[in-house]
Amino acid sequence: MLIIQDAKILLVDDNPDLLALVCDALHGAGYAHVATALDVRGAREAFARERPDFMVLDINLPDGDGFSLFQELHARADIPALFLSARDADGDRLFGLGLGADDYLTKPFLTQELLLRIQLILRRAYRAELQAGEAGQIAVGSCAVNLSDATITGPRGTLPLTATERALLQKLVEHRGRIVTYDALCAAVWGSGYYGYENSLNVHIRHLREKLEEAPSRPRCLLTVRGLGYKLVQEAQP
Repeated sequence: MLIIQDAKILLVDDNPDLLALVCDALHGAGYAHVATALDVRGAREAFARERPDFMVLDINLPDGDGFSLFQELHARADIPALFLSARDADGDRLFGLGLGADDYLTKPFLTQELLLRIQLILRRAYRAELQAGEAGQIAVGSCAVNLSDATITGPRGTLPLTATERALLQKLVEHRGRIVTYDALCAAVWGSGYYGYENSLNVHIRHLREKLEEAPSRPRCLLTVRGLGYKLVQEAQP
């Protein structure tokens, strides 16, 4: 289950001293997975490599701008982000928030304020995963999933999860609201030597839908993202 300090954070800023300062502050607050980049190119590489859970983006970068970078990365994965910039004009703030960012903090800033804002955004964005970790269960559509007991309780009663189904569902819950690729799901269940299990994955997903969905052939909770993988949505699709 997700713990706040387990979140992968990507910091993008062209000031190496500021990156070092924020990294030290995050590490001191218990965040173990922090990646950094000094420009757009480095951010793209770090994003592809780390698949972060949260981004802190500067706006003025040497080879582009943070607004365009946010739009590009956000289109690839719907993850929360905070703009950290010396540009304090109301227009810039409103534009950044209008793009879908969760917050906008201007430089200079208090390190403790940045840490607090990051914590609050992570708690809000990943509330479902955190509640699952605290309570041992999570609501998925009309069902209550208990990963601790490996059961799904819904209109069909309480159904057991197989070990494979539980591992798949845990991976999907950890990244709820975001696409989890075929490779990531296979690796979570069968490890690094998963090649050849893609067809088995589809079968297990079908069985999960039979336990989760009211109409498994028309899923509303566990969706297929064609060519990429699967996504467990935050709320059931109408």
